[in-house]
Amino acid sequence: MHLYGVTGGIASGKSLVSAALARLGCPVIDADVIAREVVQVGKPAWKLIVGHFGVEVLQRSGELDRPKLAAIVFADSGKRRLLNMCTHPYIRRAMMWSVLMHFLRGQPFVVLVSPLLFESGQLLWLLNKTVVVNCTAEQQLERLMSRDNLSQEEALQRVNAQMSLSVKCQRADVVIDNAGNRAATLQRVEALWTDMRRLSVHRWLLRWIALLLLLLSLCFFYYFNKL
Repeated sequence: MHLYGVTGGIASGKSLVSAALARLGCPVIDADVIAREVVQVGKPAWKLIVGHFGVEVLQRSGELDRPKLAAIVFADSGKRRLLNMCTHPYIRRAMMWSVLMHFLRGQPFVVLVSPLLFESGQLLWLLNKTVVVNCTAEQQLERLMSRDNLSQEEALQRVNAQMSLSVKCQRADVVIDNAGNRAATLQRVEALWTDMRRLSVHRWLLRWIALLLLLLSLCFFYYFNKL
């Protein structure tokens, strides 16, 4: 099974790319989706967060007040690290379990989507290729401000909390440019999907050729030992 890691900056277009891959038939494991699941009321990560940050970060329902918690952690790198310590072990465990399930089902490839793929580095050893979704710094700010209703200062604070997109692009195996229109980005995703399937078929053939050569070697070994 081949594992692809998709990452990028906040509001650079990771969700657009991962959703397009899912529509094409590729299994997608999204760290952001899992992150919401592991902090549901009463779960271990939720208890750790409440223990460290207090009930002030909860809504009346008991669910996390995400905007309030985000404002706290993006203003303080120490508290951001503390939040990551509360959630990341559970996120990684859930992602690894999901990878195992896909492997047991015989999936030829799976995409892992993680905004902090390079920052944490803890999933990189699993991956065959890394993919970065890129856009301009101006677009990133504009999209983030519009999406989350943030001021420019708040948006900059969140962008600067992550590794820069330029550095991520240098470290990536594949860069998908999301600076243009949606149709152009989707065409690049389809090209990536084509390459993923081609690589999967190529490696599948290599495995069968290797197996065939091994069987032939064993047959020759058995035959000449009988002579």
